Amino acid sequence: MIDINNVSMRFNLGNEKENSLKLIFINMFKFGKRKKKKKDEFWALKDVDVHIQKGDVVGIVGSNGAGKSTLLKVVSGVYKPTKGSVEVVGNISPMIELGAGFDGELTARENIYLNGAILGYSKEFIDEKFEEIVEFSELKDFLDVPVKNFSSGMTAKLAFSISTIVNPEVLIVDEILSVGDIKFQEKSKNKMLSMIKGGTTVMYVSHSLDSIRDLCNKVIWLDHGKLLMFGETNEVCDAYYKSQM
Repeated sequence: MIDINNVSMRFNLGNEKENSLKLIFINMFKFGKRKKKKKDEFWALKDVDVHIQKGDVVGIVGSNGAGKSTLLKVVSGVYKPTKGSVEVVGNISPMIELGAGFDGELTARENIYLNGAILGYSKEFIDEKFEEIVEFSELKDFLDVPVKNFSSGMTAKLAFSISTIVNPEVLIVDEILSVGDIKFQEKSKNKMLSMIKGGTTVMYVSHSLDSIRDLCNKVIWLDHGKLLMFGETNEVCDAYYKSQM
């Protein structure tokens, strides 16, 4: 179960620091009094209120900048909402920005243990699951290669294989079914389907409406941070598609 209670998320858009050496130097050659810049505020989410039941597979659609990834990060606990609250029942496995926890200087073998530790796995558990992770990632021949030499697809394969080694109660997914080659995309989809059949609650962001229709029983439609619709998959997808046309 995931309760998103009137959540709003505000960011302050970064301006250059007034005391930077570059600006001090530039200001020496400016005449007149400089007007002080106000901090620009950007609301990525505005009063989003959604209640997701256990076992629901919820897709999230919207244009770029709609707040989709921000919502996932709020639910995952990466961001603390500016207003409102989020309550999640069950352990969460977030698949957002795959490979973000890797050290490029370390080998794939070493990063399996590092990333596993970040995700809360014990060394004994990783030892037990090591061969399974390697087999799923299809990177057996590259285990002792530094990850900095991997392509983005290889990095995503390794990260996905580590993240899905356990079946979480809540799965948070951001566009990961588009990583790697076609064969691996199909494997990723089948892995996710097996989790869904096992009763995992899923929040899934994708720009592919076909993928959303295939996997999800409910859909959230966000627009400029606001919740426009939340309901049955085909109804919301049809309305979203029509608006884009």
